[in-house]
Amino acid sequence: MPVTITAILFALIGIALAIGGGQLLMLGGSPYYIVTGIAFLVTAVLLFLRRGIAVHLYALIVVCSLVWALWEVGFDWWQLGPRGGLIIVLGFWLLTPWIRRPLGFASPTTGFRYKASAGPLAAAVGVAVLIAVISMLIDSHDMSGKLPEDQVAAAPAMGGNVPPGEWHQYGRTPFGQRYSPLDQVNVKNVANLTEVWRYQTGDVKQPGDVGETTYQVTPLKVGNTLYLCTPHNWAIALDATTGKQKWKYDPNVGLNPDRQHQTCRGVSYYADPAVQANAQTNAQCATRVYLPTSDARLIALDAQTGQVCTTFADKGVLHLEQGMPYNPAGYYYSTSPPVIAAGKIIIGGAVNDNYSTKEQSGVIRAFDVNTGALVWNWDSGNPMRTQPLPPGQTYTANSPNSWSVLSADEQLGLVYVPLGNQVPDQLGMNRSPSVEKYSSSIVALDINSGADRWVQQFVHHDLWDMDVPAQPVLLDIKRPDGNVVPALVGPTKQGDIYVLDRRNGQPIIPIKEEPAPSGTIPEDFSSPTQPTSDLSFKPQPLQERNMWGITMFDQMVCRIKFHSLRYEGRYTPPSLQGSIIYPGNFGTFNWGSVAVDPERQVMFGMPTYLAFTSQLVPRAEVPPKGQDEKGSEQGLNRNDGAPYAVRMGPFLGPLQVPCQAPPWGYVTGVDLRTGKTAYKHKNGTVYDMTPLPLPFKIGVPGIGGPMITKGGVAFLGAAVDNYLRAYNLTTGEQLWEARLPAGGQATPMTYAVDDGRQFVVMVAGGHGSVGTKPGDYVIAYALPK
Repeated sequence: MPVTITAILFALIGIALAIGGGQLLMLGGSPYYIVTGIAFLVTAVLLFLRRGIAVHLYALIVVCSLVWALWEVGFDWWQLGPRGGLIIVLGFWLLTPWIRRPLGFASPTTGFRYKASAGPLAAAVGVAVLIAVISMLIDSHDMSGKLPEDQVAAAPAMGGNVPPGEWHQYGRTPFGQRYSPLDQVNVKNVANLTEVWRYQTGDVKQPGDVGETTYQVTPLKVGNTLYLCTPHNWAIALDATTGKQKWKYDPNVGLNPDRQHQTCRGVSYYADPAVQANAQTNAQCATRVYLPTSDARLIALDAQTGQVCTTFADKGVLHLEQGMPYNPAGYYYSTSPPVIAAGKIIIGGAVNDNYSTKEQSGVIRAFDVNTGALVWNWDSGNPMRTQPLPPGQTYTANSPNSWSVLSADEQLGLVYVPLGNQVPDQLGMNRSPSVEKYSSSIVALDINSGADRWVQQFVHHDLWDMDVPAQPVLLDIKRPDGNVVPALVGPTKQGDIYVLDRRNGQPIIPIKEEPAPSGTIPEDFSSPTQPTSDLSFKPQPLQERNMWGITMFDQMVCRIKFHSLRYEGRYTPPSLQGSIIYPGNFGTFNWGSVAVDPERQVMFGMPTYLAFTSQLVPRAEVPPKGQDEKGSEQGLNRNDGAPYAVRMGPFLGPLQVPCQAPPWGYVTGVDLRTGKTAYKHKNGTVYDMTPLPLPFKIGVPGIGGPMITKGGVAFLGAAVDNYLRAYNLTTGEQLWEARLPAGGQATPMTYAVDDGRQFVVMVAGGHGSVGTKPGDYVIAYALPK
C-alpha cells in the first residue's frame, strides 16, 4: 500500500511538472521542469510495477537536480532549498524499508524478500544534504568591509543652531542628516539599552480607514518636550524624560475614502526670535508647532499648551486648497512636515497617484512663518512666475509634486525640493516641456524669492513612478584633493545615490547616461538613455534563475510569469501584456532616505529590492467604478480621464511571496569622499512574514529611515519584521535589537534629558501597504542608570 500511494504521488508531481515545464519551455525557459516531470512519471510507473530500478532512477533525478541547481545559483541556501527540498524528502522516503522491500526480489530457494539496493540513492541524498549544510554556512550575498573612522571634519556644518541633545526638525536640522552628536550610547554599550518608557497615543486604525493608514512619524525634541503627530493628525506633546502626555490637539480630520494615505511623518517647530529677544519665552505662541493635516490644512499651535495660535493665517489655520484648480477633498494634502527657514514655512503636498488626470498642482509655497501670508509660489508649470498668485487664479493642474521632506541651507539661501512625477505615472503622452524638465528631479529654489536656481533630473520621461522620494541630505565633503565642497546626497527609488554640489547641482560623483529599453504603446515614447550615478545600488537585471518560491512548484509558476511578462532590465516600459518594474514602486530607497555622519563623511542606508509589475489597461476594458480598483501601489489604478488605467502590484507568486529570490533588504555603508561602498549585509528576518515565528535572517524589505550617532551606532527599524536594531556604523554588524509591539516603519531619533542620559525613541504603528501590525506606540530606550 505505501508503494502504491507513493506511485500516485510521484505521478501527480510528474504531471504538474510536465505540464508547467512544457509551458515554460514553450516560452523559452529552462527544460529542467519538463524533463524532471517526465522522470517522475517514469518513476511512478516503475513503482506501480514494483521495479527496484525506480530507486536508481530517482537517484539520477536527485543527482541531476543537484547539478542543475548548483549551476544556476551556486551555494545559495535560500535558492537551493526550494529547488531540492521536496526532492530530498522524497529521496529519504524511498530509502525506507517499507518502500524498498516491496521493490526488492525474493530468493528462489528461501523465499526471503530482499530490499531494493539503497546504495546509489543513499549516496545521492547524502551528497545533497552535505551541499545543503555547506550552503547554510556560506553567505554569497554578504559584502564585508569597514568604513573609515577618521574624523575628517572637526567642526562640521550640521545646519541650524540645534543643541547637541535636541532634535528640532524631521532630519534633526534643515540639513536632514539624521545625525546626532551624542555619544553616550556607543558600540561598546549599546547592547545594554533597555526600555525606559512606553506611551500609547490612542490613535488606532479605524474600520473605515483607507488601506494605507500608516504611522511614520519622527518626533521632535525641544527643551524637555517631544512633539509628534499621529496618523489621524493629532498633535501630541510628551515629557521627554518620562513619556507623560503634556497636551494633545485633535484637528478632527475625519475619514475620507478618497484619501490615498492616512499618515503624518512629523510636525515642524519654530521659536519666534523677536519674542525670544524680548525674553518673553512664556508669551502666547512664542514657540509654535505646525501641524499638516490630511484635509489640506496647516495649523499653528502653541508649543507650550497646544492651543491654536489665532494670529497665524485664518485664525490659526492655513488652507492649502487655496489656488488649487479642483476640489481637493481627499486628493491633496501634506503628509510630510514643512521646512522652516529664513522666517518662512515652505511646504509642498501629496496628490493621489493615478486616481484621475484632474489632480491638484504640485506647487511649492513659502508663507510667512508668523502671519501665514503667502511670500512666493513656485509652480513648475509656470516656473518663472513666483510672485504670490492673485486671488481668483489657479496654479497649474497636475504638475509634479513634492510629497517628501525638503531641506534648506540658509547660508546659501536655497531650499532643496525632491519632485515626483505627473499623474498618471505610467503614461507620458502630452506632457509639457516643464513637466519633462522638472519631473523626477531635485530643484533648488531661492529661499527669499522662490526662483529656480538649478535642477538635476534623475529619470527622463518617467514612466515608472520613480519620484525622488527622500529628503536630500546636506553636508560638506572634503575631497581627496583637500577641497571642501558643499554637497547634497540624493537617494532615489531606482537605486542611484546622487552626490551633487549643492551650490549649482553639478555632480561630485560622476553621472553618465546609459542606454534604456525602448518600445511603448503607440501614443507614448521612452527616453533612449537614462542617467545613472557611479554610486549606485541598482540591482542586477533579473534572470529566470532568480525566480523563487517556497516549493519547486510555485518557483516554476514564477518562471512562467517571468517569461510571460515584458522585461528588459531597469526602465522596461509599462505595456499591455504587463511589464516587470525592477526596482519596483517602493524603490531601492524611499522616504526614509539615508543618514550621514558629517564628521566621518560616511553614509548608512537600507537598500530594498522588490520587483513590481505594471500592466496598462485600455479604457474600454476598465471595469465599472467600485470593482477591482485602488489608487495605490496595488490593484487597478483607474487614471480617470486618461486612455489607460494601470494594474500594478508586487511581483508575487501563487503563495503570495516575492517571485524574485531573496535577499530583499540590506544595510550598507558608503564612504562619501570616495563614493565606495564598504559593506552590504542582509537585514531583517521572516519572523513576522510567515505563519510560524521563524528567525531566519533572509534579508527582508523595509520602508523607513536610519539614524546615526557620534557614538558610532546606526539605528534602524523599517524592516517588515517588528524590530528596532542597532548597528556598528563602521562594519554594519548588528549590535542590539528590541522587539516592537507593532511595525516600525518610522525613523528613530535620539536626544539627551536633564540628568544627562541619552534616549533613543522609536514609533511603532505599522504600515498599511506592507501589512505590518498596526499600533500607536512611542517607545524610549536608554542605558541603565
